[in-house]
Amino acid sequence: MSQSCIFESSENMASKNGNPTKGHDTATTTVHAETPEQLLNLRLHKPSAAAAGLTGVKVAVQHVLKEMNPARGAKALFALNQKGGFDCPSCAWPDPDDERSPIGEYCENGAKAVADEATTKRLTPDFFAQNSVADLSLLNDYEIGKKGRIAQPMYLAEGATHYSPITWDDAFDKIAHHLNKLNTPNEAVFYTSGRTSNEAAFLYQLFAREYGTNNLPDCSNMCHESSGVALNESVGIGKGSVKLEDFYKAEVIMIIGQNPGTNHPRMLSALQKAKENGATIISINPLPETGLIAFSDPQSVKGALGIKARLTDIFLQVKLNGDMALIQAIEKLLLAEEEKAPGTVLDKSFIENNTLGFEAWKQNLDGQSLEELIAQTGLRQWQIEETVAALKDKTKIIACWAMGLTQHKNAVDSIKEVVNLLLIKGSIAKEGAGTCPVRGHSNVQGDRTMGIYEKPPQAFLDRIEKAFGFHPPQAHGYDVVDCIKAMHQGDAKVFFAMGGNFLSASPDTDYTAKALQNCDLTVQVSTKLNRSHLITGKEAIILPCYGRSDADIINGEHQFVTCENSMGVVQLSRGKLKPVSGDLRSEPLIVVGLAKATLGRKSVIPWDKYAEHYDHIREAIEASIPGFDNYNVRAREMGGFYLPNSARGGKWNTMTGKANFNVATPVPISVADDELMMMTIRSHDQFNTTIYGLNDRYRGVENERRVIFVNPKDIKKFGFEAGELVDLYNFHGGGERVAQIGRAHV
Repeated sequence: MSQSCIFESSENMASKNGNPTKGHDTATTTVHAETPEQLLNLRLHKPSAAAAGLTGVKVAVQHVLKEMNPARGAKALFALNQKGGFDCPSCAWPDPDDERSPIGEYCENGAKAVADEATTKRLTPDFFAQNSVADLSLLNDYEIGKKGRIAQPMYLAEGATHYSPITWDDAFDKIAHHLNKLNTPNEAVFYTSGRTSNEAAFLYQLFAREYGTNNLPDCSNMCHESSGVALNESVGIGKGSVKLEDFYKAEVIMIIGQNPGTNHPRMLSALQKAKENGATIISINPLPETGLIAFSDPQSVKGALGIKARLTDIFLQVKLNGDMALIQAIEKLLLAEEEKAPGTVLDKSFIENNTLGFEAWKQNLDGQSLEELIAQTGLRQWQIEETVAALKDKTKIIACWAMGLTQHKNAVDSIKEVVNLLLIKGSIAKEGAGTCPVRGHSNVQGDRTMGIYEKPPQAFLDRIEKAFGFHPPQAHGYDVVDCIKAMHQGDAKVFFAMGGNFLSASPDTDYTAKALQNCDLTVQVSTKLNRSHLITGKEAIILPCYGRSDADIINGEHQFVTCENSMGVVQLSRGKLKPVSGDLRSEPLIVVGLAKATLGRKSVIPWDKYAEHYDHIREAIEASIPGFDNYNVRAREMGGFYLPNSARGGKWNTMTGKANFNVATPVPISVADDELMMMTIRSHDQFNTTIYGLNDRYRGVENERRVIFVNPKDIKKFGFEAGELVDLYNFHGGGERVAQIGRAHV
């Protein structure tokens, strides 16, 4: 494998000297949706040989100490992911069911996330008085995020250039006024971030539906929506089927389109333990990411000594979107091995008793050319044969995937093909085997369980009606893309975001910005400032909320919320830190205030009761969502409890009552001789839309985020040199888009 070379993109180019935030024209009135056109002082070094290690510990501690004093930082870290502590606000990787590390049950990214959230830096009214919205938009996204916690509700009046303070009651009254004057509830959109707790998410969807709409888009629409669709149709549940302990019993673990070293670092510990227990790890990715290759556990003696553990046994550097072709090539060779030794490769008993569609799937595969499939992968046949050799005699196989598999037009078919592979091997509904879509946001799976979904199942709506006595709307609502189009067209006029950074997370930033600016009112429930607070409707409101780490005290009693991780475990999360402002509210109480102001006496829901104690919210969840029996008791059990998972138990809640094979054919993607296909990746100092720093030590990049990784052969082919500034041109969809050399904001 040759090391990819780096171009520095001329997108957002500016002066490389001095502080990029200095010299802003305070008289500017233009609000910028895109991050400013600035390039910094790029430095390159050799990429890290292994993920984590003592360097990761050092970086984590540095981040914490930059944001808070040592005592507050230690208190936060020692409670993070511990039983009785608070759930990590970063990824959704599960905590161990048994004992957790007394040193620290968290990773570098988790520490960064907590440092970012628990900072003692505050944005007071003076800050907003001194900085106009236009001036703030001249900062890059990293600079905006580092300003600190929002300390009080803020209001941007129509035509105003600066946010000003507003009371909570006045904020709710303004929101209610806008909502109640709409022609129809469907002119409102209620977006949800994946960090929202189960309790807040349940109340939020309950309010939206009593108000009269299913317009409940969420971040799932932009990440694992394809996983949910594919898994529901294939095996009857839109979640993964494995537990963490299955990794320790697996014979083969396939990691497809995922970079765990940056995006799910605690997964590395599970992979290392799997390796120690004899598992073979197959990594499929267009880039040889450090976290796929090797891991240095800082909590082990070897890791402390800098000794790395190799993780990947077989690395398949597949072409972009070549995953489906690769899986089918593997399957085709497995079928050939079965013909050589019938009954030794495929699990025919499992196929016969649990599945439908095998023969149609096989017929489709038989009709495809192995050579053409391999050509679409960019791999050599011997590499695929090596993979087949690792799989053919094994049945305890786990398939993991993330955004590298889900973010394609053919993502649903690609994920279903992964399921096909597991089905022919009988590798679902047994220990050490199954599906594992690795979720990003810490409670994005829980939010969906709580009913945050624009297309709610009828059974869910029926249970809501029975439990609460109102008839919820039946028509499907807007997902993320549809809500952006609706705002753009004037069909949606109020946008309410329960967390997140909608502008930066959504596709087509300029189009999304115009959509938001077309609204009458935009509302953001947030801990910290982000660019979505700057691209607003005619009026805008910021409602500052508690973070996971903040202690939530009501009537003298320490409240807790719950979250669901990637593997269906629900456990409590109880913040331990004193909030940085006395004018913050928890997300559940914000929803209660919103509902009371908007619905008033028309509501049949006991909102005041839910504000008195969160146990009452959990009682309501128990009454309307299956799997939450005895919720308040089980939520208090150390380590939480597993939700029912039909696929894990070999029950297939599909239309057919069986696990379904999917028939599909990969469509080759070609580019012209003078074109390259581009994919986007996340820098190591970033999680979702939050930017923690400007370095990516795993890829050998310092002080810059706008770089392009290109194969050395392509660099030579196009007549460039590594490190050269380039413009990017895109002609997809019949239009031209250009990222070119810009001017510094001086």
